[in-house]
Amino acid sequence: MLFKEAVAERILELCEEYNYTINALAEKSTVPPSTLRGLVNREVENPSAYVIFRICRVFKITTKEFFDSPLFDEEKIVN
Repeated sequence: MLFKEAVAERILELCEEYNYTINALAEKSTVPPSTLRGLVNREVENPSAYVIFRICRVFKITTKEFFDSPLFDEEKIVN
């Protein structure tokens, strides 16, 4: 799995867990909806740490918690 795919899956996983749509997440995080759609559609090659930070604030989790997922296990991420 590519890093951008893991990020997309994690965002979708959190949206489902917290019952958020992408548009609701965009509104709460002040991240433009087009940016979030680009992330979940795997169009963004290198997601910004600041965008991840803003997403985490909405879900009231740390960035460490965001990345503390089996999706980001090193053996699963390919270059």
